[in-house]
Amino acid sequence: MQTQQDTSTSATGAPPQHASDAELKATAPGQLRVIKRNGSVVSYTDDKISVAITKAYLAVEGGNAAASTRIHETVVKLTEQVSATFKRRMPSGGTIHIEEIQDQVELALMRSGEHKIARGYVLYRAARAEERSQLAPLGEKVHPSIRVKHPDGTESPLDLGRLEFIVQEACEGLSDVSAQEVQDEALKSLYNGVPQEEVNTSLVITARAMVEKEHNYSLVTARLLLDKLRAEALSFLGVAQSATQHDMTIYYPQALPVYLAKGAELELLDPRLASEYDVAALGEAIKPERDMQFHYLGLQTLYDRYFIHSNEVRIELPQIFFMRVAMGLAMNEEDRNARAIEFYDLLSSFDYMSSTPTLFNAGTLRPQLSSCYLTTVPDDLHGIYGAIQDNAMLSKYAGGLGNDWTPVRGLGAYIKGTNGKSQGVVPFLKVVNDTAV
Repeated sequence: MQTQQDTSTSATGAPPQHASDAELKATAPGQLRVIKRNGSVVSYTDDKISVAITKAYLAVEGGNAAASTRIHETVVKLTEQVSATFKRRMPSGGTIHIEEIQDQVELALMRSGEHKIARGYVLYRAARAEERSQLAPLGEKVHPSIRVKHPDGTESPLDLGRLEFIVQEACEGLSDVSAQEVQDEALKSLYNGVPQEEVNTSLVITARAMVEKEHNYSLVTARLLLDKLRAEALSFLGVAQSATQHDMTIYYPQALPVYLAKGAELELLDPRLASEYDVAALGEAIKPERDMQFHYLGLQTLYDRYFIHSNEVRIELPQIFFMRVAMGLAMNEEDRNARAIEFYDLLSSFDYMSSTPTLFNAGTLRPQLSSCYLTTVPDDLHGIYGAIQDNAMLSKYAGGLGNDWTPVRGLGAYIKGTNGKSQGVVPFLKVVNDTAV
């Protein structure tokens, strides 16, 4: 009862010596690919799914099920449903984790009313997971001399297997970049007892230094930075301790409702985001693959200035950030769910980008979305300092400022109220400048 998970054969059933052919085919543009538990990538095929569902029926209904026309037709139908889900989600091709395929098989069985079969499938998966957990320590790929110190003070060997996978994932689909070179250079800066957070920092710094010799390393650096962002946000939300980019197809829909609830609890987000939207539908509309579009400078800027945080811990991820902005913009629309998805598609594809105040404030308790405020300063002391106060209040929530000082009299002009002469606008502009800073 396996779905493209058997490590002794390729996705097409070929013996191990032909695995390279399958992996070569899996790299073709527009293809759906499957990442197996051992980290290898193979082409997506329907046959393993059909076999898994058929075995589930055999386990529950016995050997006679194999000759049943009803079961055969049901297996074909369910297989087509699972494949259609991924083809609809990734029309231009992409990579799917083996666990996600199994999740969809389980979901298809439940939706079709085959609850006994689904239960048997769930129990089988649980048993296989237990077997893997017992065998995992024997197959771990760890560094022989580097131990990593975790935040709780404990230490464990550096997980070379995960490090290699994260770097390979960051280089996936890019030309003129070398995952091995990034990994080798990053390992040179690690040492026994290195803090956990410095492992990712070393990868990011290493890839960033290579940008000047190949621009695609800017994409690699951003993807490595994403690993830190995922760990930070998902841990805070209690969704997962860490995740790869391939895992985010599962984790983004799970994280969105938790994020909206936690943001409202911390008084950072408008509670209506969680109560007045179909959050499940919006979670399914998120496109995790769009995380891969970022260059390093853009993603680092979002992390430093735009992502909502609690005590300096970022609780947003790129696609959740765009969805939050879209939900804030669609709040007063008639069909707010559909409009939010439309806004999200525009923002997350970079086809359109809102201004900074909108990105800062949409969906929050103070949704000030405007960019620029133009004011005229009157020619009296009360008006001048009133304009400075207005500047401060407008700037508080990211409003841009433009002051027209034309009415204010120039240097040496007569002041009737004091029978004196004006010092001009420069002394006031010093105050205005300091207020703006």
